Amino acid sequence: MSWPKSFDVEQNAGMTEGAPEEDIIETAWQKLLTAHRVDGRLLRAAYAEPRLRRLFPWVGMGELHFSRCTEPPWSWDVPFIAPVMGGGFFVGGPSRSQSVGPAPTAETAIAMVVERLPPGCGRAFVGTPEELAEKEQSE
Repeated sequence: MSWPKSFDVEQNAGMTEGAPEEDIIETAWQKLLTAHRVDGRLLRAAYAEPRLRRLFPWVGMGELHFSRCTEPPWSWDVPFIAPVMGGGFFVGGPSRSQSVGPAPTAETAIAMVVERLPPGCGRAFVGTPEELAEKEQSE
């Protein structure tokens, strides 16, 4: 299987092997915060929100995504944030066919995502969406 062009293999390669989940998630955030691939105001606002900081962040096509697992193909059950030409943001998702709406500021966009987190959403699971689903079914 090949990953979409938005998946940065080098950025995430080996990130989850043998590291504690806190380190994996924090490393991903720190890489994004210094990479300048997404609006800095948006990243800082997302990182400042404890409920989002517990999720695994990833960027695709200039959009900020949040995953409940640390390995691709990522979970698609949390809304994502896209920049809008001319300023502001658009919150979509969790799937590409769903729309939440426009947000004039990064803080508003973050609040819109937090309001729509899945029930029981906690720290990102170290593994794939399939492994996360198996874990949740066994609980």
